[in-house]
Amino acid sequence: MTRVSAALLLAVVASAMWLVHAQYDLRRLNTAQHRANVEARQLETEHQRLLVEKRAQATPLRVERLARDKLQMRTPTPATTLYVMPDGTPLAAASGGLP
Repeated sequence: MTRVSAALLLAVVASAMWLVHAQYDLRRLNTAQHRANVEARQLETEHQRLLVEKRAQATPLRVERLARDKLQMRTPTPATTLYVMPDGTPLAAASGGLP
């Protein structure tokens, strides 16, 4: 009977150790999942902020202002427009338009 008791005691201790290890792994995985969820929420918030910033940067008024101020671009006028034929030869300036 002593051997059976010792074997049962060893089985109970082994199963208890396995249970403690399984609970530890479960807590570790739950913590990792929670951290991943928090990071995902932060990344989603950052993504939304960047989309709003992108939309604000790409407004037509802002693009036109940057083109005028930084690139010294001006609106084309008929006097500064050169029309060319499909073969690359320029049209006469006196014609004032397309053929």
